[in-house]
Amino acid sequence: MTPEVTVGVLALQGDVREHMQRLRELSVTAVAVTSPQQLGDINGLVLPGGESTTMSILARREGFLDPLREYRSAGGPCFGSCAGLIMLADELIDGRPDQQTIGGLSISVRRNAFGRQVDSFETIVEMPALGPDPYPAVFIRAPWVETVAENVEILAINDKTGAIIAVRQESVLAVSFHPELTDDLRLHRYFVDIITEQM
Repeated sequence: MTPEVTVGVLALQGDVREHMQRLRELSVTAVAVTSPQQLGDINGLVLPGGESTTMSILARREGFLDPLREYRSAGGPCFGSCAGLIMLADELIDGRPDQQTIGGLSISVRRNAFGRQVDSFETIVEMPALGPDPYPAVFIRAPWVETVAENVEILAINDKTGAIIAVRQESVLAVSFHPELTDDLRLHRYFVDIITEQM
């Protein structure tokens, strides 16, 4: 029997509703995390796509940074998409001087690596962890992963650039693109499976 799973979506800024909708389509309880105290009531946390500098400023202003770091260091499962990938990275390249991340994912990431808003695009990517069918990926001012530690699994690479666009490190999943903007639920299901593995 599958345990009941509650997934929080960090509701500082970005695609909060879209992630919550995808999770609910999987019959998962999805809650908007608006206060650090809620981190103790969830089984996993989604850090949504949005604007990473704004997210960093709001996380600091609302007192989220240290609680999020504690949640991650305690092994709390996290799924970051686009800006969420940036927020989870240990090292940020081309960020604002005052921009802070949560860390806990042993990668370096380059902000806006795929270009500006006008350079947004959709493509399909091969991601064997999700099965044989390619995954539809939406890139909007997307980052890419420049370096990974030995214990980080590379899940997908962009065919045109050779850039790393999806990684997993233990209970942390992160992608450069926006899975919340497609009808394909496989990445969200993969994250839920990560959560249930350690429940």
